[in-house]
Amino acid sequence: MAELPGCCRPCATCLLCLYSCRWIGAKEKRKGLRTTKCDCSWFLFLFCVFLFTLVWLYFAIVILNDFHNFNEFIFKQRKLWLDWSLVLLIATAVLITYSATLLALALCLQLCGQPLKLHWVHKSLLIVTALVVAAAFTGLGIKWAEEWRSAHISLQATGPFLHLGVVGGMTLLAWPLASFIYHSRNAGLKVFLLLMYGAVMVALYLSPLMITSPCIMEENQLPPKPALVGHRGAPMLAPENTLMSLHKAVGCDVQVFETDVMVSADGVPFLMHDEKLTRTTNVQDVFPERASLNSTAFNWTDLQQLDAGSWFLERRPFSTVQSLSAGDRKQASKQKIPSLEEVLEVAKHSNISIMFDLRPENHSDYQSFVNATLDTILQSGIPLQQILWLPDGFREQVKQQVPGVQQVYGRKRLQDEKEPLLHVNLPYQDMSSEEIRQYRQDNVSVNLYVVNQPWLFSVLWCAGVSSVTTNACQVLKEMKHPIWLLPSSTYLMIWIVADCVSFLMIMWAFLLVKKCSQRRQAAESETDVLLTKINSLMQE
Repeated sequence: MAELPGCCRPCATCLLCLYSCRWIGAKEKRKGLRTTKCDCSWFLFLFCVFLFTLVWLYFAIVILNDFHNFNEFIFKQRKLWLDWSLVLLIATAVLITYSATLLALALCLQLCGQPLKLHWVHKSLLIVTALVVAAAFTGLGIKWAEEWRSAHISLQATGPFLHLGVVGGMTLLAWPLASFIYHSRNAGLKVFLLLMYGAVMVALYLSPLMITSPCIMEENQLPPKPALVGHRGAPMLAPENTLMSLHKAVGCDVQVFETDVMVSADGVPFLMHDEKLTRTTNVQDVFPERASLNSTAFNWTDLQQLDAGSWFLERRPFSTVQSLSAGDRKQASKQKIPSLEEVLEVAKHSNISIMFDLRPENHSDYQSFVNATLDTILQSGIPLQQILWLPDGFREQVKQQVPGVQQVYGRKRLQDEKEPLLHVNLPYQDMSSEEIRQYRQDNVSVNLYVVNQPWLFSVLWCAGVSSVTTNACQVLKEMKHPIWLLPSSTYLMIWIVADCVSFLMIMWAFLLVKKCSQRRQAAESETDVLLTKINSLMQE
């Protein structure tokens, strides 16, 4: 293959060295190398691996919203705390950088008219990359299947911009494709590539017909901002399920404090999420022989001896811990396990509602847990409308004893519902935008959990959700508007303009490459004629 004008020989040699791991200095030696069908197959494999890895990068960014749950899961299984999201992002960045670099080298070589001889080391690493990403997707599907629904929701936030990005990327691909078309002698392959490229571009140009997003609406149609529910308080600013976390949540304008209640062996309701105390206390230091016992096996006196805050500073469950002030660090280190009575007292004076689960649901004394919790609520004097009751066990009994408590259900409405549901609390993956709108029209309050990322909060805001449970109340509090909001007419204009510009650039790329190819062929013909004349004169 001849070199294109403007591609200097040293640059072409360096590109060939990086891609093929061959340092060939003489042009005559390079002429012996040609791109074979096998080389084209490896280039296609490289392109597919790049796309595969790019899709995984997108998934990795999406699941960051829920990655704290994964960290907790690993801790419960291995007793090892680590922010695995950093490991995920670093590994993904390495894979995408490697495949993107190889693809860029291959495209540059094609533009320079050089052969695509991929070295066996690169081939092996590409296969490893494909296997690693495939394993990641398989593990995601088996252990964390709900994240597929998260990815679907994310397309409502990113769909219009992904469309523009993919159209732009495929438009730039027209240059190396045109170079290959005008250099290749395989007519069948040229027709196949042109048809494939054309079909893909037509599909991309029409893809906005399939893109839906609740944020494609007029400004005056935007629903009110969802209320914030603090997930175990403000766990990015203070140890979860502590009085400090509750106070920080109040400072974030949180309207509801979501927590988990357990009952001690001597009948005192207290705040704790895990069935065991090992993750959020120093129980292994204070009661090493009892550390594996259920939280409900400890009496209140024992629980008060535990430190419920130092773990937060040592393990740093969120990156925000590093930015805490000295005063906040000192306060966090002094946190104890709070009783429900203490929390209700703070809530009563702060005018914040309390929503809680009562754990563990399968305990043999669960009814006594319900009774002890209800007694504490009634004795606290808190207005009952500030209590949002989540547990399903003995719900009818609760309705009879404290009818003023707001009942929140962890399920959708049934067709034969005996009484209307006024409040539902569900994972954000379980409700579509259409269902959220319908519930809103029917005056049913919808709270979705756990929403930490602004892009997800924006989508749910546009959909009209009533409230969201979040770890990042300090972030969502500052959002005065969804990340983006586009009137349908504006989006239509952007779509048409982008498609037209892309089409014109593709036509220009093919025409320009064709013109350069014709000039080069004409120059080569003149050179051949001149060499023939010189050869004839020399023979005479």
